[in-house]
Amino acid sequence: MGAQLRVYKRRIKSVTATKKITRAMEMIAASRIIKAQRKVTASEPYAKELTHAVTAVAQGSDTKHPLLTEAEQPKRAAVLLITSDRGLAGGYNSNAIKAAEGLNARLAAEGKEIESYIVGSKGVAYYGFRDRAVKESFTGFTDNPSYADAKAVAAPLIEAVQRETAEGGVDELHIVYTEFVSMMTQTAVDARMLPLSFAGGVESSGEGEGEGAAKGATALLPLYDFEPSAEDVLDALLPRYVESRVYNALLQAAASKHAATRRAMKSATDNAEDLIKSLTRLANAARQADITQEISEIVGGASALADANAGSDR
Repeated sequence: MGAQLRVYKRRIKSVTATKKITRAMEMIAASRIIKAQRKVTASEPYAKELTHAVTAVAQGSDTKHPLLTEAEQPKRAAVLLITSDRGLAGGYNSNAIKAAEGLNARLAAEGKEIESYIVGSKGVAYYGFRDRAVKESFTGFTDNPSYADAKAVAAPLIEAVQRETAEGGVDELHIVYTEFVSMMTQTAVDARMLPLSFAGGVESSGEGEGEGAAKGATALLPLYDFEPSAEDVLDALLPRYVESRVYNALLQAAASKHAATRRAMKSATDNAEDLIKSLTRLANAARQADITQEISEIVGGASALADANAGSDR
């Protein structure tokens, strides 16, 4: 067997082993997408009803709550960026980071100081490599986030919004995550979570569901009397609102990451199959060349031997 044929056989064996790994990862990601989609669907009723409640309190009273009131001159904004803990997901993380960079540029152009909160090792590594300050970071749960994880992420954000700007608080709260549109489409988006703003009875939270829910909740809202007060009710509801928004974003991001991983692994598997076919053709050609050479050597040797025997007979 020729040296070239041995090289091809080793490469075919190596690529075949890689193909098995990428195929397994593709199947695992596909199963995780289904679970993540179910969680997203299960979280929607709670988010809708919570939006109804927040909207009802905000529109049904004349209170001026700090979490609903726009600052006259906002100076500081918190930005929560959601990435993944693992790679092998194509452009998933780079697209989310690019969306965050665009948001940061817009906020900076408005003269706002930015406090960064990062979810996922990839985002933490990106900021760390560039020596950028990160207020809080969270890792280890992006593939399968729970509501407890969302509460842990939301806690410092809520605290920052509730503090006065002069005391280190923020005037605005933004979130950047990847929205799951379909198995083939995932879109990096940014949305402002707080302060909530209302225009024509519609809460402009940046989510279509929230807007629709708010419209239905505020169509015929009268003024209510709240006990102990509307402000106390908002104090209780708005943290839950932030937690639900963060939880939904984490679930959307997890589903998007698994879909991106599945797509990347399928592409890798397809490329491996193409490479195996190409290497197999080259190996067959090399084998044929070796066989042809061996036949030529045998025929040549037989001819030489016949000529030698004929010469000795004379």
